[in-house]
Amino acid sequence: MLAAIGPSRAAERLDVVASFSIIGDFVRNVGGNSVSVTTLVGPDSDAHVYAPTPADAKKIAGARLIFVNGLGFEGWLPRLVQSSGSRAKIVTASDGISPLRLGSAADPHAWQSVGNAKVYVANISRALAAADPDGAEQFRKNAQAYVETLDALDREVRDAVARIPPDRRKVISTHNAFGYFAAGYGIEFIAPLGVSTESEPSARDIARIITQIRTAGIPAVFLENITDPRLIGRISAETGARIGGTLYSDSLTGEKGDSPTYIAMVRHNIKTLTSALSP
Repeated sequence: MLAAIGPSRAAERLDVVASFSIIGDFVRNVGGNSVSVTTLVGPDSDAHVYAPTPADAKKIAGARLIFVNGLGFEGWLPRLVQSSGSRAKIVTASDGISPLRLGSAADPHAWQSVGNAKVYVANISRALAAADPDGAEQFRKNAQAYVETLDALDREVRDAVARIPPDRRKVISTHNAFGYFAAGYGIEFIAPLGVSTESEPSARDIARIITQIRTAGIPAVFLENITDPRLIGRISAETGARIGGTLYSDSLTGEKGDSPTYIAMVRHNIKTLTSALSP
């Protein structure tokens, strides 16, 4: 639980902006009551395809710090900062993380490994302390408490994966956001053959997927671009693969959703995966 602060500190809260909901949650946990956080890309929204508004320029115009993921995730941000006239320091929360590759580009989804989330927290804590030296000790304490929670979460995920038989630790998913999770925890995410996320799969595509699942012995399927439940039902019926639920990758949910925080998101995802992959 974050420590309370007195009225004088509350009146001097540091105004900062976070590019999207997951970064915003990290900043709130480290900043506590000493920081006022505005998030540009809110819950249930996709930062990949986000189109900034004039209101966003106003949000960042007076900010002291702008926290971003980096690794090419927020391609729309530099133009927004320029148009706003903001003099805020831009803090890249993923600094120090060795990126995986998505084709020729860096994979920006580094937060999907809880170990990497601790790097985000350390970078955020240092940036807040530099901007508000009087609050540095509180930021350090908040960060330390949150990292301890992340350590427990990391153990929780590893324990859950360990209970899945090794030959069942693989799923098909069209979303390529889980590379760091796969590398960190040993669940293999396999792209379906012959399927584009920009169009509905054809009968030939479905046949390829069915063959792929049978050949590779894939026990669970997460196919976001197949919107017709009858197609999903056909794949499941013909292969025996379970239909997984929703995996959250790039955004948290609203407060009433099942993943309103980063920790809730990771717990939801591992519960969903283990439910689908267990014998």
